[in-house]
Amino acid sequence: MSTPGTPSAGASEQEVPVCYRHTDREAHIRCQRCNRPICPDCMQPASVGFQCPSCVREGSKGTRSARTAYGGQRSGDPTLTSKALVALNVAVWVAIVATGGSRSTLVDRLALTPRGFTRNFVDGTSQTVAGVADGAPWQLVTSMFTHVSPVHIGFNMLVLWTLGPQLELAVGRVRFLAVYLLSGLAGSAAVMWLSPVHVSTLGASGAIFGMLGALLVMTVKVHGDVRSIATWIAVNFVLTFLVANISWQGHVGGFLGGLLVGAAVVYAPRRRRAAWQAAGLGAVAAVVAVATALRVAQLA
Repeated sequence: MSTPGTPSAGASEQEVPVCYRHTDREAHIRCQRCNRPICPDCMQPASVGFQCPSCVREGSKGTRSARTAYGGQRSGDPTLTSKALVALNVAVWVAIVATGGSRSTLVDRLALTPRGFTRNFVDGTSQTVAGVADGAPWQLVTSMFTHVSPVHIGFNMLVLWTLGPQLELAVGRVRFLAVYLLSGLAGSAAVMWLSPVHVSTLGASGAIFGMLGALLVMTVKVHGDVRSIATWIAVNFVLTFLVANISWQGHVGGFLGGLLVGAAVVYAPRRRRAAWQAAGLGAVAAVVAVATALRVAQLA
């Protein structure tokens, strides 16, 4: 029997918990993940309580970045790419307007002309216009960002501003740019083969039609209501064939390119999806490049 106020002979002093990382420091808080004691220097705020640095690192490794349904990195601002594309198109248009509008030499340099020609003026002077087959391959790309008419650029940018963010939200920024640029190049290839060789073509319409084609493929893939996107496509094709001086060749080529690129993105198998998508996009790019190269060789 023990005397009051005197500890029992078998009793031991209660041990003070110490931090598992700093054993010389007392620790009265435990990690919410591993339950080990941690000192104030090791306490990392978590959604509930605190975690130790080791568990925070492990959690970061296990947390995957937010991805879209088709494997792309989810954009923090899905309007950003469309804004940049609109700004680039507008900047080129302003430069053309400031240097003479339709008479600006920028138009001859940037617009897509399959084969060059000599333009004769009423005052007896002449000017040589270079084409893709004459050593101006950049026109395949620059023509996609070149406009002269305010109505032309206004309509194209309206469609881009309306549908571009939707497409980027669905597939991510990189895949959206792939759709836009490859569709535009497909439109350029169609112009090379189907348009008169001495006629210049310009505008973002090939890329715009490619966006429409890709959105149509995605809507079909998820068994969605295609009426809205089909209306956009129908209206644009009606204008293509009813309004004078519109390049139906670029529109059709861009639309077909968008269908192919869209299919490569949304129908890629889940297993190794990124590799399948890259292979599909590479195949479309190769077909466009070979078709363009063959036409250039033929014209040259």
